[in-house]
Amino acid sequence: MMQQFEFHLRGEFVELNQLLKLAGVCDSGGAGKALVAEGVVAVDGAVELRKTAKVHAGSVVTLGDVCITVIAA
Repeated sequence: MMQQFEFHLRGEFVELNQLLKLAGVCDSGGAGKALVAEGVVAVDGAVELRKTAKVHAGSVVTLGDVCITVIAA
């Protein structure tokens, strides 16, 4: 069963590794970078390997059984 989270974006975008940290998926931005480097994080259905990829409102980030929907604040 998927764990669904909503992330309320403040500003134009959030870097992927920071999103993972701010959403509580990992403990630090460094841990977020490691997850992205492993190829286990997808943005809008496509695997994303850029650790600091810009994630905008409307995007959906998935990691294992976690689904984060990014919403404009």
